[in-house]
Amino acid sequence: MSLIDNILQCKTLSITGMAKNTGKTVALNYLLEQLRKRGVRVAVTSIGIDGEKTDQVTQTEKPEIELYEGTVFVTSEYHYRQRLLLSEIIDLSDDSTSLGRLVTARVLQAGKVILSGPATTGGVRKVLDRMGEYGVDLTIVDGALSRKSHASPTITDGLILSTGAAIAPDLNTIVKKTAEVHDLMQIPEYETPLADELLLLENGIFAIEDGELVSLNIPSSLLSDKYKAELFSHGNHLFISGILTDSMLNFLKMQSEVKDCAVIVKDFTKIFVTPMTLRLFLSKGGRLFVLKRPNLIAVTVNPVAPSGYTIPSEVLVKAMEGVFEVPVYDVMLS
Repeated sequence: MSLIDNILQCKTLSITGMAKNTGKTVALNYLLEQLRKRGVRVAVTSIGIDGEKTDQVTQTEKPEIELYEGTVFVTSEYHYRQRLLLSEIIDLSDDSTSLGRLVTARVLQAGKVILSGPATTGGVRKVLDRMGEYGVDLTIVDGALSRKSHASPTITDGLILSTGAAIAPDLNTIVKKTAEVHDLMQIPEYETPLADELLLLENGIFAIEDGELVSLNIPSSLLSDKYKAELFSHGNHLFISGILTDSMLNFLKMQSEVKDCAVIVKDFTKIFVTPMTLRLFLSKGGRLFVLKRPNLIAVTVNPVAPSGYTIPSEVLVKAMEGVFEVPVYDVMLS
């Protein structure tokens, strides 16, 4: 079964890059072109900003996002004004971002656009829920593994992960770091009827006590050491709405309650801990759960790094096939 055939089993799809320059936008453009050829009605939005001509961090050239006639897209007012295509607005959201309200539009004449969509999981879900009203067959969410992101890409039906030579200047390190992400994808789900409610929480640490959600009034996991008395005041099942870091797990593994402690996060994209820290936490009796495991349907690779370092495509694909149980593609060779 081809990559496109796999994708067409989904109504919603995320493309998530492990790092900058791992080929996420190239993969997105490839999918948009192939889906157009098949007559699939597509919508696209982004968690964060994508489609800029120049990377604002590395100052390197980036591929721009190209949209075709009939494609629905969601972006901020600021970036909608900068579009290089002809389109009609079909909705102007009351929800506002730092770049203005969200504009939903349909492309009338093909061109390029910068996408800057919803910043929260709730915002992404609203976009996904509305696409059926516009006759869309598949909605694609452009995302990334980022400490800055509040939105969860795994609320979609399927996920494509982009990895590549930009991660490190040698194949062994690329494989090691990618395998670590693969391991995080295998973390078990926490069974609770509160899952939908928890996914929409954006800040703070909460307890789940006797099936009920209790706010601990701790604004961030980064401040857990200052709220030690409150942390286990309602049991030892803790939901962290933001990111999980080494400092949080290192703090927890030093507490006597760690042997019965269950830490729950939204999904693997919120986990920023080293394998050693996680192993030590688990060895003390701690447990780690996610609310939603990703439905990984494919991996794409970019064999070229911005520095010029290159791995032969077939070598990188074969290496990734040794890590993942799903198909691996270099879309530039498809």
